[in-house]
Amino acid sequence: EKLVCGMAESISDSLVMPYGEHTISLERPWKRITMHDAVREYIPDFDFESLDPSDPSSVTEARNAAKNAGVPNVDSLPTVGEILNACFEELCEPNLIQPTFVIDYPVEVSPLAKPHRSKPGLVERFELFGTGRELANSFSELTDPVDQRVRFEAQAAKKAAGDEEACDVDEDFLVALEQGMPPTGGLGIGIDRIIMLLTNSPSIRDVIAFPLLRADSS
Repeated sequence: EKLVCGMAESISDSLVMPYGEHTISLERPWKRITMHDAVREYIPDFDFESLDPSDPSSVTEARNAAKNAGVPNVDSLPTVGEILNACFEELCEPNLIQPTFVIDYPVEVSPLAKPHRSKPGLVERFELFGTGRELANSFSELTDPVDQRVRFEAQAAKKAAGDEEACDVDEDFLVALEQGMPPTGGLGIGIDRIIMLLTNSPSIRDVIAFPLLRADSS
């Protein structure tokens, strides 16, 4: 919040600014909401949080709820966490216009994040959304090499099944974790998307400082 608001204040005398057809307020504090609560706003008659992820019938219930809400391509998703995330991306993300921190992500979609200290099945992670898109991603880093291997192997299985966003088993990273890693947090900010917001630019191509250009065939 401080970083983005500081950027805004350096170029404007107001934290309220236009973005396309919307008026964006960067006034702090920004909204905070769990992924479960965000999805519940669009599927109020179904509670993903009450499901037992270890019960196979829970996946069927979650899948049916997602389909009834119009969420596509959930038949291939094998876990409640992945179905919840699909619902969030389809129903919630495009409507997060004002700056919003979404917290408490499912472990299935967060392979590098530390397990939540009090909520089983979730991790300690947040993403910042605004103007209907992700602006930043942050989490407590997983430092357990045994848990990390299990998650890498699950990711590798997804990749082998055709998931283009999944990763392979990173043996070098696992060896490094086995030597010991202190408590660590990671943060990635989509600086180009922040600049899009601050300059009311509809396309990321308008703000990339060093774009990759096509070769001049002539």
